[in-house]
Amino acid sequence: MTPVQGARARARVEITAAIKDEARTQLAAEGAAKLSLRAVARELGMVSSALYRYFPSRDDLLTALIVDAYDAVGAAAEQADAAAAAKAPDDHLARWTAVCRAVRVWAVAHPHEYALIYGSPVPGYTAPQDTVGPASRVGLVLVSLARAAYQGRGIALPPLAPALRPEAERLAADLTPDLPPALAAALVAAWAQLFGLVSFELFGQFHRVVEDRDAFFTASAERLGREVGLLPGA
Repeated sequence: MTPVQGARARARVEITAAIKDEARTQLAAEGAAKLSLRAVARELGMVSSALYRYFPSRDDLLTALIVDAYDAVGAAAEQADAAAAAKAPDDHLARWTAVCRAVRVWAVAHPHEYALIYGSPVPGYTAPQDTVGPASRVGLVLVSLARAAYQGRGIALPPLAPALRPEAERLAADLTPDLPPALAAALVAAWAQLFGLVSFELFGQFHRVVEDRDAFFTASAERLGREVGLLPGA
């Protein structure tokens, strides 16, 4: 790469970052449904035609923001698991709780980005395939924890209601073919409840209900891990 090409590449990275930063500011002020490329361009002192060279449409910009948000919360989950595993690799329940706490910490620090990926759908927007991989990162951390516990006999399989067995077998076949159906169903339920807890806190449902939200969340996250069947380390 020539010096000129390198300078152009750096400039493109910087401008792209500035566009996304301004878009996040608009998300916080107006919400995703009102995100406007023209408004972003105006705030940055750009003409709209120049901004379109970076993001051809509002949906392209939304997708970039969504991917960034999923990657950020996914990275937080992965780093929390790595740190907990470095201390006690066989304490899968502690690792699970650490991952859940990291998700909450990220969400509380980035409420508008959390709302973008776990809040109400944006009217007229359909997420493309590009978002699937980033969206899976937190779930993959939780599955990998359960897999490690199962392989190391650090798990007590949860009960499986007969009426749920067909769906649990389908979930296992689609998502975790190397794990028992009971564990697959428990993981999906725990994953949904994790984000339900975070959403209730961020979207106001805990107002005048839960006061010590950190303690409440930590206890709830640990309970979810136990319901999955994870056992505390020695």
